[in-house]
Amino acid sequence: MKMTPSAMFSSHYLPDAVALLLVFLVQTAAAFLYLRAPARQNNPTAQRTVTGGWLVSIGVVGVGFLFRFRHVENLFPHTLSSWVHGLAIMWAFFSVLLIGAWAVSFLLPKPSPKYSPARRAFLQTANAAVLALPAAVTGYGVFVQRFRLTLREQDIWISSLPADLHGLRIAQLTDIHLSPFLSVRELEQAVEMANETRPQIALITGDLITTAADPLDSCLSVLSRLKADAGIYGCMGNHEIVAASEAETQRRGASLGMRFLRHQAAVLKFGDARLNLAGVDYQRQSRRYLPRADRLVVPGAFNVLMSHNPDVFPVAVAKGFPLTIGGHTHGGQVRMEILGQDLNVARFFTPYVDGLYRLGEAAIFVSRGIGTIALPARLGAPPEVALLRLCRT
Repeated sequence: MKMTPSAMFSSHYLPDAVALLLVFLVQTAAAFLYLRAPARQNNPTAQRTVTGGWLVSIGVVGVGFLFRFRHVENLFPHTLSSWVHGLAIMWAFFSVLLIGAWAVSFLLPKPSPKYSPARRAFLQTANAAVLALPAAVTGYGVFVQRFRLTLREQDIWISSLPADLHGLRIAQLTDIHLSPFLSVRELEQAVEMANETRPQIALITGDLITTAADPLDSCLSVLSRLKADAGIYGCMGNHEIVAASEAETQRRGASLGMRFLRHQAAVLKFGDARLNLAGVDYQRQSRRYLPRADRLVVPGAFNVLMSHNPDVFPVAVAKGFPLTIGGHTHGGQVRMEILGQDLNVARFFTPYVDGLYRLGEAAIFVSRGIGTIALPARLGAPPEVALLRLCRT
């Protein structure tokens, strides 16, 4: 049977493919401009070095692109194919930073014979430092910050909160992405961290795994060790759609004592107060958000919505949810502040990237999550377990 292009290509990785294509264009343009400089046109060594480096770099990016085709991915073990693509994305990220550093280096003052030897040495060192920075940044994100799991504590003050819900503790784990880039042991550490907070409710807000080849059973088994007085609840993320694992996650989770709410709600009692916890599947951006979600609202109860993607927040408020809890953004995953601007990819898709946001009296909390996708690195957005405390004003 002949595969169609859509069957061969993992379309959920289309953003990766687009990113790799842009990197190819940037690398090609940089190599062209570098070789067009008069100083290099008559320098065969520079011509060969830059052309060879460009060919190797394009080869790395090309191989990463090929591993997004299922008939190529399936020829190799999942761990190997994931790392090949991950390394290609890492190289693409590094190369773009390096090209940027190369461009910045032209703005630095150039050594001149009229300067003192000390000044000349300083300028040469500064130039070298600029060009070394991309390697340091990439290495830190991949090998250091990606593993620095933190506990984030967030008080959420809401005037309409019933008195018996004041101080309620909610532990949230999201965007786990158990895969070759996040081990079972690391997930166990996150669960242990959550349990140490002694929460009344534990929430899992989507993206347990990344693809169908990832170990869903292992992920659910570890998550079932969460301890919360009122139970463990969850909702589905976009990677549950990618992995076609929504039904299995709900079924297997239920057998382990976890309830994944798929356009469903559960009413929990705390003293004389009722907390109505609703959960929805990932809300596709091309569709109208939260259809029929108003049916999940319980009059007289404090209504909380779990939604993997946080951009539903304004609609959730209009539907009657004073609190929404989500993830999806990874806090930007790679964030850089330049000239006072917070630069990260997530801002192109939603204004709700990381932390607590308000709309009138309503609030949404967006967790950075635990794992990574595409680039196996975190910069400016360390992984976290979140502890939310509901507070009555």
